[in-house]
Amino acid sequence: MNDFQEIADRVEIEALRGEFTDAAMMRDRARLAALFTPDGVLRMPNVPVEFIGREEIRTGGERLQAQWDFFVQNSHPGVIRLDGDTATGRTYMQEVARMLDGRSGLNFAVYHDSYRRTPKGWRFTERVYEVKYVDTTPLRGFAPGPDAQAHGTGETGDAGPASEASGADAPATGSADDFGAPASAERLDRAVAALRANGFAAELLDDAAAARARVRELIPEGASVFTGASETLGLSGIAQDIEEGDRYRAVRPLVLTMDRATESDRIRRLVATPDVFVASVAAVTETGSLVIASGSGSQLPACAGGAAKAIWIVGAQKVVPDLNTALRRVEEHALPLENVRAQAAYGQQSAVNRLLVLNAEPQPGRGTVLLLREAVGF
Repeated sequence: MNDFQEIADRVEIEALRGEFTDAAMMRDRARLAALFTPDGVLRMPNVPVEFIGREEIRTGGERLQAQWDFFVQNSHPGVIRLDGDTATGRTYMQEVARMLDGRSGLNFAVYHDSYRRTPKGWRFTERVYEVKYVDTTPLRGFAPGPDAQAHGTGETGDAGPASEASGADAPATGSADDFGAPASAERLDRAVAALRANGFAAELLDDAAAARARVRELIPEGASVFTGASETLGLSGIAQDIEEGDRYRAVRPLVLTMDRATESDRIRRLVATPDVFVASVAAVTETGSLVIASGSGSQLPACAGGAAKAIWIVGAQKVVPDLNTALRRVEEHALPLENVRAQAAYGQQSAVNRLLVLNAEPQPGRGTVLLLREAVGF
């Protein structure tokens, strides 16, 4: 091998390692997977995970990144040893991360690499991730931006200042008053940031199928689960997953078999204090509040605090700028559609007899909002 070829190989391998870090930071798992040979392997024994082949590397990485609130990876070049069309090397890492469940910390690690020359350039045949140091001290910082001031109210549970900080400079987009249209990516990001600042665990997912899979991960097997009446749960298949089969102790099917005249007290207790409450909402504001409307009020105790855990699945069309717009959405959009459903299901019209606004979650980790990028339900 001549000196020019060796220099070119080293430059290309350095670029490959830099591309990996960039793809990880940009959450571009398809691009990251393409940096491996078709039979390439990504091993992380400390996690522990092992992904074999590009498809596993892509899908497995997507599952891992879905758990991040934020993630920053700094890579430092290490040794490269060339051997014809193959090579080995190491890359040193410093990473800072916070998970959606509140866990956070930093670590130092090293990637032990194997590379191969291909017709499309150098690719990883194997990356083995070895953690050298971990510090799980809770991180106190946040990503600067238009929502930065909102993080200051997370411990108090007071959503007033947070609402002003995260929403004052957020003019309504063209779809803000189109209550059936999905919100823009910018407005979805703003809502997620505000919800997290107000104590909710908030995740942004692509669609109802992703929410369905995530709900299954969030609810432990054997838990008692009460499902609120919701088009979103029905259309996504989440209600069917919970209420059929024996994975959970589903409250709603049980209550429907009980005598309301003689067992009303037991019914009340069952629906008010389940292990997990799952439903949707009428609106979520870009200032981090949830708005729930109800005709009977039966689901509100569990929603407000009676359930040990609560999960709300929310379509992108339910994001509105502020509380005033949320109340208009209830009256002008959700109620007319709910009337149609109620007449078909119960033979009577619905009404907004009770209205619950959750401005913050004082018990971190209790309430999870799965906000979708697509419109689901009404």
